[in-house]
Parts: sequence; structure tokens; C-alpha cells
Amino acid sequence: MAATPKLLKLLGHRAFRSPFASCAARSVAYWNVSSTQHGGWHPPEHTSLCHSFSSWNVLTTSSAHRGLEFSKASSSEASTLQLGSLRTTRVVEEDVEAFDSFEDTRVFLELRPEYRLHSYKSETCQPLSVSEGELILHKVTVYQDHLQAQVIADYLCKLSSLPPEQHSILLGSTRFALLCQLSVKKIELFDTQDLINILKAFVILGIPHSHPMLYVYETQCCHQVWNMSMDQLLLVADLWRHLGRKVPRFLKIFLSYLNLHWKDISLSQLVHLIYVIGENRQVSQDVMQKLESLIFKYIDLLNLEEIGTICLGFFKSSTSLSEFVMRKFGDLACADMQHLSSHALVNILKMFRFTHVDHINFMKQFGEIAPQRIPSLGVQGVMHLTLACSALRFLDEGVLNAVAASLPPRVVHCRSKDVAKILWSFGTLNYKPPNAEEFYSSLINEIHRKMPEFSQFPEHLITCLLGLAFSEYFPIEFIDYALSPGFVRLSQERTKFDLLKELCTLDGTVGIECPDYRGNRLSAHLQQEGSELLWNLARKDMNSKPEFLETLSLLDTMLGGPQYLKHHMILPHTRSSDIEVQLDVNLKPLPFNREAIPGENVTKLRLKHVAVRLTDDLMSQLLKGKARGHFQGKTESEPGQQPMELEDKTAVLLGGSLCNVADKPGAMEIAGLCPPACMQTPRVKLAIQFTNRNQYSYGSRNLLGLHNMKRRQLVRLGYRVVELSYWEWFPILKRTRLEKLAFLHEKVFTSAL
Repeated sequence: MAATPKLLKLLGHRAFRSPFASCAARSVAYWNVSSTQHGGWHPPEHTSLCHSFSSWNVLTTSSAHRGLEFSKASSSEASTLQLGSLRTTRVVEEDVEAFDSFEDTRVFLELRPEYRLHSYKSETCQPLSVSEGELILHKVTVYQDHLQAQVIADYLCKLSSLPPEQHSILLGSTRFALLCQLSVKKIELFDTQDLINILKAFVILGIPHSHPMLYVYETQCCHQVWNMSMDQLLLVADLWRHLGRKVPRFLKIFLSYLNLHWKDISLSQLVHLIYVIGENRQVSQDVMQKLESLIFKYIDLLNLEEIGTICLGFFKSSTSLSEFVMRKFGDLACADMQHLSSHALVNILKMFRFTHVDHINFMKQFGEIAPQRIPSLGVQGVMHLTLACSALRFLDEGVLNAVAASLPPRVVHCRSKDVAKILWSFGTLNYKPPNAEEFYSSLINEIHRKMPEFSQFPEHLITCLLGLAFSEYFPIEFIDYALSPGFVRLSQERTKFDLLKELCTLDGTVGIECPDYRGNRLSAHLQQEGSELLWNLARKDMNSKPEFLETLSLLDTMLGGPQYLKHHMILPHTRSSDIEVQLDVNLKPLPFNREAIPGENVTKLRLKHVAVRLTDDLMSQLLKGKARGHFQGKTESEPGQQPMELEDKTAVLLGGSLCNVADKPGAMEIAGLCPPACMQTPRVKLAIQFTNRNQYSYGSRNLLGLHNMKRRQLVRLGYRVVELSYWEWFPILKRTRLEKLAFLHEKVFTSAL
């Protein structure tokens, strides 16, 4: 505590008439609402807490009135005070945008009677009259030095039974502040049930989550963790959730307790515990693995709302669930999808998105019910559904059309995050709905209206612009702002995300697709830094794939050496690498990759003379590009000869045959590669793309937004794109070397025609 603590009134507090006002001018203790971590005031050590609270300065105030009675006017005034009550006021009329992040996540607590044992629910109790409340506060003033801990706890509980309209007045009372101060002094004498009852009273009264007293109560709860049952621990955690205060110290000790007692947790305790963990985002992976083993135990007893709660808890705590559990959850949801609430549906989809588990039947049924539910779902829920489709690469036109149709009339309800994720999702899935003009214009206009919010969350603006770029929309005004030095600096300072890769993607895209753009661009330094970063990531990724390394080796062999191809990023900003090949006017490969040519051989490139015996059938297939035929076994090897030797020699033939000097039946001589004179401007530049299924929407051959944009830009720069698509190339990789080379020969040289 500072030597002279700040004296601050409770937020929103004003002087007003009340029967709880002192009858004579007396000392007034002000509520201290200065906040530090989690909105609360944190004294250094528990041993100094009583001293800290006793140091609240006592001032004489002229606003204390003598013998003033409560009036209707003062009641009306008091009822307007905002004293930090946790609960969000519900909208009376039916409004699909009204989502209570507290109440709507707790539906599962109503589905089993067991939850009542370890969760808080307001109960009707005998109301306390105003006169009885006045009497209690009078006793506090008179007997303050002699009140026992049990009496103090009893007084706090009784005062919480005052009529609701009196609560705000009570919180403004100096005598109630004195009672709270006394409770802190006696706090070590409270047993577990006393603490629980007092926390319940605080919830009813709406004690502000930032009040310093609550830090002291958290500390005492920490001291009593090991004396509590699992039901009591969950109830205390639930009460803190009602108070709207994060209690990391309590939860840390709670989870330590859990490590020793986790095997005894019941089904309702398990689900409630996962909910508590998710709301506090605090857990170790070891604990979550133990909880997942309990999910195995109870999985067939869970209802759909509980499954949704478990998914949300694991999602919020950034903890994955195993594929087995997610598939089982998907099966259970599919068995009764029509009765799955929209809230549970969104939560299960969040976890499918997080784990990337492709449950086909679940997504199919989701595609059937989602279009009907989307109009009655708030925009945040719509955003999560759309983002899940994007993350799972699930392109369902019915779902996306329903999203696009429902959004324009209520786009004003979108947060900057919602706008960003929806634009990103449509762009990533590379889909334009039938009302594309209305859909995109409404979202772009919303970006205009929410620019102050986007300035606070720069990552959302970049996400918007990339999603739009995938869909070939380029709002120049926003691009100019996003690439300005000021915004770039802002994005580096104000967000936990490293946005350099995203900025480079946007900058490089604008450079190619907006030739008339004259606005801001990234500095040369940032472009270089971003390119190096992206290349290092792409190279590391591709070099870790044996199938790619084999493809690179085969192309090297087929074309005649490393100087005839180059593995690099033609478009660094598109984040994936390419294999570039250049052909001259005669469609013969050019040795353009000087980095792969030894210095002494730059002026004259030669390969060793090799003679290879080939059958006429194989020769015809190789030269004509008929890779789909089935090779005869006798062409793969001769008696006494190792198959690999023939394959290697044939591979050299394939490389030199495009620049050969003579063709002979059954054999071919390679005198050498094209001389330096053929180092000319290429007629054809090929960009060979080694693709995998993650670059396409699920179960289709439709490229996703980023990869489609890359193809579009390569064509703009004069490249012919050669797709080594996974559905064609991966099966070929399992066949003989000759078949692989023949397939590559056809792909490369047929594409060049």
C-alpha cells in the first residue's frame, strides 16, 4: 500500500437519500476501485491485508444527512446506478442478436439435478425489510469492535436479502463498507461454508469485480482449497464466475488438488469443471489429458448440451481433443441433429475446426440444417459457422448462400472480427454467392463505419483485405491505409500477432493485380525480410516431404540436370514454392539456373556419353508422352542387369533427348546439352505446382482462395501453370521409375504446347 492510499468513490456512486445514511455526520469509508490485474486490487501479502484495509482513510463528509427518510425520488435515482453487476440485461423482445455470454453458456446446468450441488443459482429467500437492514447496520456501528466472525458472516447474508432496489443504496452506505472491512479483519476465522455464504451474498448484491476486498477473499479461498470437497470447490469457482472476477491463484491450487482426486470426479462435476476451465483459460495439458480420459468413461451418458459445453471448454483453453473423441461426439450429434441447439452446434463446430477432424456425416447433416437456422442465429454464431466451414475446407453452397443472404440487412451488428472472419472464409473457400455484389458491398461499407475499431485490432483489417483479394476485390482506400508506414507500425505494436507475412501477401498481390495503384507499398526492407521469412518456411516445409524430394529428383533427371529447373518462390508473397522450368522456341529446356552450374562449366555444359537400349514400344511412349500405358516387364530390366541401372540410364536419356543430336532405333546417344547459344529469352516459362489435398476444398478439385489467387497471378506474369495434382501424381509415385518419368515428360511438354 502507498503511504497515502488513493480515496476513490465507487464507480458511478452519487450521494442520495437513504435510510442507511448515517443519522449524524460521521466517518465515510470510500470503496477503493483502483485496479491492477484482472480488474482487482492486489495487496502484496496476505499477512498485511488487515493492515491494508485498516489504512482506508476515514473522512468526515458534509454529504451525510441527518434523519433523512427514503423517498420515491431517491429510489428512482438509486435504481439507475450502474454498480458493476455482472449479468447483462436481457432484451425483452425476441432478438436474434441478443446473446448473453454468461447465461447462454450455462444451459447445461439445468439438465441434471446433480449440477445444483456445485453451481450457484439464485434462490427465493425470506426478504429482509428496510428497517431490519437499518438495525443490522446500526449494530455494526455500535458493536464493531466486538462482532464475532460468525455474526459478521450472518449480517452479510441477511443484508443480501434486502429488496433488489435497495442493493445499490446499501453499497453506497458507509456502514456496509465498515461491515466489509470487519469481514476482512476476521476472514481467517471463517470456515468454508461461511466463505461460500458470503460469496453468495456478494453475488446477490452485485459487488463490483474490481473491489479490493475480493482479492482478500480469493486469498482465503486459496488457503482452504485442501479442506473443500469437489462440490465446494466447483461452487466457489462458479461464484467467482458470477462475480465476473478471474481468480488465477485459486484455480491454480484447485487444479493441483484435481491432480490427486481426478479419478473420483462424477459426470456432472466433469462437465462443470471443463466449463470453469474454459471460462478462465487456465489449465495444464496434463490435467486436460486426465479429463479426456474421464470423457471416455462417461461419453455414452453425455447429452448434446454437455457435449457442446465440453467442446467449448477445450476450445477456450486451447486444448485439443483426440480424433476418437471428436468422431464419437460427431456420431452422437448426428443421431439427433434436429434437437441439437444452435449454441451446442456452434461449439462442436469450433472444436472440429480446432482439431481439423473431418467427420463427413456430421458436416453433411450440418449442411442440411444450417441454412434454416442461420436467419435466426446471431451474427457472431453465423461467423463461427462460416469460419468452421473455411477451416475444414467444407464448401457447401447452401450454407454459404444462406449466410450471404442473411447478412446484409444486419451487418451493423457485426464486430470488426466478424466482418474479417466472414470475408476471409468466403475468400478462402473461393466462393462467390449469387448476391455477391450486395454481400460484398455491405461488408465493405461496414469496414468504413468500423475503421476506429479496426485501428484497435489491425489484424482484422488485414484479414478483411486478404479475404477480399482472394475474391478479386481491391478497395484501394483501405489498401493504401493498411500499407501506410503508420498502420504498419501500429500493426507491429498493437497486436500479439506477427502480421509481416500477411502484409507481404497483400503488398505482393497489389503489385501484380492492381497495375494502376499508386498508393502506399511496403518498404524494400520489409519486403526483403518478409520474402526471406516466407521462403525459409516454404523450403523447410517442402524439404520435409519425401514425395516432393523424389519429384524434384525425377525432374532433375528427366530434364538433364539441376541447371534446367529451379526450386524457388516465383511469387514469394503467395507462401508456397514452385519448380520453374524454361523452354526455348523449340520447346527444349534452357539451363537458366546458373546457381546450380559449377563455375568451370558455365560456358560449356556436357554430360557423359551414355548409350541405353530401349524397346520401340517404350521409346514411342516416352517421346509421345503416353504415360498411361502399362510397361512390359522386359523393359524394366534385362537378365543379369539391376533394374535401377536401366532406370538411371533411361533417366539421363529423358534429360538429353530434348537437345539430342541423333536418334537411333533401340538406342540413343547424347552428345551434350544445348550450347550457350541457346541461352535465349524463353518461349515458355513453366511453374510446376506440387499440390496436396489441403489446397483444395474438401472432397473436390476446387482450389482454395490463396492457391487460386497464386495461379491467377502466375498467368498474369506470363507463366504456364503445370499442376502435379495429388489425385494424379501420388498414385504414380507408387509405380516404377520409368512410369514416373514418362508421366512427368507428358505433363511438362504437353503443357508447353
